[in-house]
Amino acid sequence: MNSVENQVTTAVELDDESVMQYLLQNPNFFIRNARIVEQMHIPHPVRGSVSLVEWQLSRQRNQIHQLEEEITLLMEQAAQNEGLFGHLMHLQADLAAASSLQDMLNRLQRWARGLGLAGANVRLFNESWKIGAPSDFTHLGLARSAFESFRIPRLGNEYHFLGGLNGPELLLLLPQAKQVGSVALSLMGGQGELGMLIFSSRDPQHYQRGMGTVMLDQLAKMLPSLLERWIERA
Repeated sequence: MNSVENQVTTAVELDDESVMQYLLQNPNFFIRNARIVEQMHIPHPVRGSVSLVEWQLSRQRNQIHQLEEEITLLMEQAAQNEGLFGHLMHLQADLAAASSLQDMLNRLQRWARGLGLAGANVRLFNESWKIGAPSDFTHLGLARSAFESFRIPRLGNEYHFLGGLNGPELLLLLPQAKQVGSVALSLMGGQGELGMLIFSSRDPQHYQRGMGTVMLDQLAKMLPSLLERWIERA
């Protein structure tokens, strides 16, 4: 007899999945059993227990609060992006008005310093631009093979790098720069094959991994066409 009772008991035992499936298949359960629902209490870490209705209301309040925070964050990001693109449009117009390549680089430098940065530098891969002698801008050139020693460990497959540079890296990328604490570097070209734009700061913490790169990305897309006014592509 006990064996039969055990079998019956086992047969009617419910697990979480069975309960959930039953409730999903019987959406009117709580309507039919409203009185029981009102009497049910859920364990609460602070208040000991709360009614099922209170628990559901609390969950809804938390979800609404989370949605409000997400909407606020999206609005803040939209406002920031609007400001960034305003700066970019002004910079693009200013660079387009340059009378020479040096004038354009000077304008880019002034714009960067106006943001409190140490400077802005453009380095171009020798293989992609005709900047060899007798060009006046051979100092902008950098061999792609030499850059690989930096790209592989620092960028991998990424197009942006934010952070500090060690001594050999500074000599490779910014040989004339002084007091560089951190940099924001962005590759130019669809495959990063044209060169790079580098903003530098004296503050070691100014640029850090994980920061946004919206402005860097837009500038890196904008510069090649402006450079082509003064330098022929290889």
